[in-house]
Amino acid sequence: MSANERLIVIDWGTSNFRAFLVDRQSGACLETRRSEAGLKALATAEFPHYCQAQVGDWREGGRVPVYLAGMVGSKRGWSEAPQLDLPVTDADLAAHVVAAPGLENTWIVPGVKQVDDTHCDVMRGEEVQAFGALALADTLDADCCLPGTHSKWARLRDGRLTAFTTLMTGELYHAVRFHTLPGEPARDEAPFDEAAFRQGVARAQSEDGVLHALFEARSRHLYQGLAAGQVGSFLSGVLIGEEVRAMRATRPDLERLLLIGAEALRTPYTLALNMAGLEVTPLDSDTATLAGLAMIAARHHA
Repeated sequence: MSANERLIVIDWGTSNFRAFLVDRQSGACLETRRSEAGLKALATAEFPHYCQAQVGDWREGGRVPVYLAGMVGSKRGWSEAPQLDLPVTDADLAAHVVAAPGLENTWIVPGVKQVDDTHCDVMRGEEVQAFGALALADTLDADCCLPGTHSKWARLRDGRLTAFTTLMTGELYHAVRFHTLPGEPARDEAPFDEAAFRQGVARAQSEDGVLHALFEARSRHLYQGLAAGQVGSFLSGVLIGEEVRAMRATRPDLERLLLIGAEALRTPYTLALNMAGLEVTPLDSDTATLAGLAMIAARHHA
């Protein structure tokens, strides 16, 4: 296979590095490499050297192009790429890619921002997954839920990203589990417990609010039989339940979602979304990233 038939796409975030060698024509992933060398692990000057060390043997002397998305394009990353104002299309992203310094034929995809009188938000990486999901679902209109450390809910209409909201669900879960008294029984790893998760989702709807529901992880552990191994799932249910509740309140017309994430996250989110009466189409986040970056690369080279 010649160099012009291949493409390297990289999703490089705060905590992880994920690289994919892709067949341009079919979109098939030929090989994958992953590490935990995210932004936190590298100084700015180290990015080109680390990237070359990871994927240099795929590049055929630099002839195979590299496209990067995610926090790698932030001020804390390799080189800052712009964050475009909404609405944007995948063509807009392709038109504003930035050459990554220190490594030829390597490009960083911009992020997006939504800044107005009532909403201020930023995104890097999930916009690529949203456009990839749109292509995979063969539609121009969709609402997407992209769970993670900072979950994103994105709205796309007529092939354009028109609105999004960030919710700190994953980061708050980690903080509550490892740095609060209610989370103390959940310090050790435990399998997902569906019953405890559902109970947490239900308690997030309580009139007493999410702050009380989180504390219930302790009181229920003491007096209502919530086992130590169930506390993590209960806390997850409270926070994901609150995320879904808030988005349902702000988007009352919402009926169905593309749920884009790894399987471990899709399982609890599907439960919470179904409990809220939403129809869910699950999509793998890596597959969506590949599809999105392949589209952007094709437009950039057109």
